[in-house]
Amino acid sequence: MNKIFFQGTFGAYSHLASLAIYPDAEIIPCKTFDECFSRALSEQNSKIVIPESNRITGNIGIEYLIFKYRLNIYSEYFQKIEHNLLGHPGVKVSDIKNVFSHAQALSQCSKFIKKNNLIEHVRADTAGSAEMISKNKIKNEAAIASTLSAETYGLEVIQKNIENEPGNLTRFLVMGKDVMQPEFGKKNYITSFLFKLKSKPAALYQSLGGFAINGVNLTKLQSYPEKNSFDSFFFLCDLDGHIEDVKVQKSLEELGLHCQDFHVLGVFEADPVREKKS
Repeated sequence: MNKIFFQGTFGAYSHLASLAIYPDAEIIPCKTFDECFSRALSEQNSKIVIPESNRITGNIGIEYLIFKYRLNIYSEYFQKIEHNLLGHPGVKVSDIKNVFSHAQALSQCSKFIKKNNLIEHVRADTAGSAEMISKNKIKNEAAIASTLSAETYGLEVIQKNIENEPGNLTRFLVMGKDVMQPEFGKKNYITSFLFKLKSKPAALYQSLGGFAINGVNLTKLQSYPEKNSFDSFFFLCDLDGHIEDVKVQKSLEELGLHCQDFHVLGVFEADPVREKKS
């Protein structure tokens, strides 16, 4: 049986995503993102389901781990994020004074929190907050988390869908040690890679010319400083297309001329949600 590692505790949105992608796998929680990556690298028949970015609040902050471990990306999955106020049975919104959750969840529910004069408390994750509320038995405390967290920890959904904006999505990546990619066909693909440029003036501008000339669309281009450095950067990039497409190959060959380090992270089918969003 495949092992699927996720960061957090049971009931987390990463747990929800893992269940949606791999309903029959053994799903195992990890305390940190680093632990997820490390275990996937060392254990056979294992993968990780990791949140990469959120539609509203942006990057989750795992890029340095992608750079460090260089696991292969097998697929992407867009999870709909619906935040709920969870508390003890019989408690009303007006009874709540303190609300606990992950910083991003609190940010994504800021209007509801302000409207109800709730005091925010940042915790490591949403499901962990629900577990804490369940154990503490304090009536005026609540958590912002998933309905799965409510079921897992015996809490009641006091109010559903309290997020600022409906249609909030988090992009998850499925990653692992083995290299696998789909055959080049007529589907929509994403090629994901990282690179570090040679140190010379206008290096980034020159390196990206090949994509423009060959008509290849970049959907993500972000820079991150290397560890313990403020003058050395690597870039994480996604493009529309399969690496075996001639246009993509020519673009990457051009890029390679300007690189000190280049690594393909994965080629995978684009999630159908991308078409609905565009």
